[in-house]
Amino acid sequence: MRMGSRTERFFSAELLVEPASTVATDGWLEEAAEFVSAECFAAGAAGVEERAESHGILLVIYAEHSVLQQVMDAGCDAGARVVGEAQEIEDLDWSEQWKVGIKPLVVSDRLVVRPSFAPIDLVPGQKEIMIDPGQAFGTGGHASTSLVLEWVDELSPELSEQTRVLDIGSGTGVLAMSALALGAGHAVGFDLDARAGVEARVWAELNGFASRLSLFTGGIEALNNDSYDLVLANLLSSEMLPIAEPLVARIKPGGRAVFSGLLATEQEKVETSLAPLGLRTLGARFLLDVTGDHWVSLLMGRA
Repeated sequence: MRMGSRTERFFSAELLVEPASTVATDGWLEEAAEFVSAECFAAGAAGVEERAESHGILLVIYAEHSVLQQVMDAGCDAGARVVGEAQEIEDLDWSEQWKVGIKPLVVSDRLVVRPSFAPIDLVPGQKEIMIDPGQAFGTGGHASTSLVLEWVDELSPELSEQTRVLDIGSGTGVLAMSALALGAGHAVGFDLDARAGVEARVWAELNGFASRLSLFTGGIEALNNDSYDLVLANLLSSEMLPIAEPLVARIKPGGRAVFSGLLATEQEKVETSLAPLGLRTLGARFLLDVTGDHWVSLLMGRA
């Protein structure tokens, strides 16, 4: 969540993002919530706090009184619904309140992803990536992202200064930076969202990877013909499969690819689609999230 400065009366209101049939089919309730958050910010919200509920995701929006209604309208237009009445915020250090309960993600004894405001004592040899929540997609907390982080961690003994990594739909760059932290030499990341590129550059600089992480806004067609040892693709199947051929072409012979953002029910379809392109499944990781979505992340190899 991001906060603005308090210059007049501020109010909070609650918006509920529920698993409508179209969202449930794709399994992207969290992404629907991020879209609602983005629309609220665009309409003038000063902050948005996300809370997972058994029946959906609750977004607590904070806004000045003068823009509160337009922010709520924007959230509703984006697919949420208002829950209860707006409340004026009084005598609350609200610039700090949203941080309560946000904790580091300990992937393993080799890797931690944490907010900048939540320091952690690292074990010897453990690396950390700092990214604050509420920015472009990819802070490590989403099920599909955490599954990729687990694969990157498992593959870390194979990473070296010669390893080149491609992060497709890079968001904040957390996946590429994790690979760099665990030993890869250089990474390239790209995203269609220009805002994601801005965020990723900021975090790459703060984490010390600016010289080893190349970022651009655009699609896979903008890449040159270089190939990569490891390709990371945290994308919906509807986004990944249409670019499968150029994606696979970027994997070096003998290289690996990690696919995530997939529901478990999509595993067979994805494997069947990628097999004719020369990919075979080396492993699968599964995770059931708080909303009931069952995710799968596939590690695949190119012959």
